[in-house]
Amino acid sequence: MSHATETTIAAPRTGRIDPKYTRSKGGKGNFEMLAWLFMRLSGVVLVVLIFGHLISNLLVGEGIAGVDFGFVAGKWADPMWQFWDLLLLWLAMLHGTNGMRTIINDYAHKDRVRFWLSMILYVATAAIIILGTLVIFTFEPCMVDASGQLLKDVPAFCHG
Repeated sequence: MSHATETTIAAPRTGRIDPKYTRSKGGKGNFEMLAWLFMRLSGVVLVVLIFGHLISNLLVGEGIAGVDFGFVAGKWADPMWQFWDLLLLWLAMLHGTNGMRTIINDYAHKDRVRFWLSMILYVATAAIIILGTLVIFTFEPCMVDASGQLLKDVPAFCHG
């Protein structure tokens, strides 16, 4: 004779979670919901920014063969393109960082490992955003030598 034993499975969301899977809540509040919403909205904006970037750089003019120092200098002489590329940089980095943060939270089970991976991610993100922003706004296509004369390989618009 076999005895049938009944196994009871707790209903979802009853709060019975294996302790090894619990993490300190730490007052996250609506942060995760806002991060989820940011991913959706920034993704839509990034698609527009990326296709605009690709079309202007690869399909208009000479295509990839025309992308050189002078091309970038000419684009960044226009504040609209500076803003476009800045928004693309910031949104791409923040979108990617949020995705990596989610992966770290999902797969790093130890608090200490999760903390250090997150810190490395945040420092790298801040460095790239700061350096990229500096490049966009301090880019000087019309370079001069010590005597104040234009260097010989500067774009044509520097001579005008």
